[in-house]
Amino acid sequence: MLNGQVSHDQVTRFLSEKDYSSKDLWKALKKEIREVEDETGVLIFDDTVQEKPHSKENDLICWHFDHTVGRSVKGINLLNCVYHSKGVSLPVAFEVIKKPIRFSDIKSQKEKRKSVITKNEMLRNMLLTCRKNQLKWRYVLADSWFSSSENMQFIHEKLKKKFILALKSNRLVALSLEDKKQGRFVRIDSLLRSEKPIQGWVKGLEFPVLLHRQVFTNKDGSTGILYLISNDLDATAETLETIYKKRWKVELLHKNIKSNTALAKSPTKVVRTQSNHIFMSLYASARLETLSIQRKMSTFALKGQLYIKAIRVAFEELQALKVAAGA
Repeated sequence: MLNGQVSHDQVTRFLSEKDYSSKDLWKALKKEIREVEDETGVLIFDDTVQEKPHSKENDLICWHFDHTVGRSVKGINLLNCVYHSKGVSLPVAFEVIKKPIRFSDIKSQKEKRKSVITKNEMLRNMLLTCRKNQLKWRYVLADSWFSSSENMQFIHEKLKKKFILALKSNRLVALSLEDKKQGRFVRIDSLLRSEKPIQGWVKGLEFPVLLHRQVFTNKDGSTGILYLISNDLDATAETLETIYKKRWKVELLHKNIKSNTALAKSPTKVVRTQSNHIFMSLYASARLETLSIQRKMSTFALKGQLYIKAIRVAFEELQALKVAAGA
């Protein structure tokens, strides 16, 4: 028993009884989300890969490409949608990337796996779910991994929402409708030199967009360049940079679920319990976020405080056992 209330068997039964999904997460956090939602809110998308090199491979724990390290790793791949409004960031949807389809790679002759649908399709489905849930938001934010023409077309035309996304430096753009019609496209990194946004046309899109080159300084003093694209044609450079900066909130979620709520440390062996552990990690992270705001301290400081209290309770229990043994 844990503190006389929750046993290991109870936890095991909970993780095994049903498949917990993104819908369950929304139901569990709906009240907190409604309290902070606003028309100026943003939806932030990103995926994260957590390595589990020693776990047995299955449809969930398998090989995924991790663009942060530039190679495939064995582990968990999770796509998250974070809602940020009024200083609060909460997960509103998620998809665990499963790869049930096995095939033989022609070049390597090795067996590989793939998902039934792509992560970009998952993103669009999650956006439809957010609309169905009547969640209020203005912008969709994501890195260049999700800035496909299909995604931008979907957000602009089907959802009638704004987006601010990062673009890879080799994306092709035209400065006028005439250039677009004539097929006169050039790479964005050869076109954008000004620090002010310009209007243009990206190859594959049927509507004009705002393009912006953001120059920033890294922690080590080096200079970085970020190419941003938005369908908000009235936005200024300051608006684009300030709003896109909120994309970092999803990185904080990923840091929390890895370090504070034990995303990859479950001893579970089958896909259902492994998936449910991921669900509980996200849910616990959201609860930790709301508590940290109430207590006005970081989630890491709050975790440390909880650990100290848990250790104190355990020590008191140990002392009580010693006294009972000596009686």
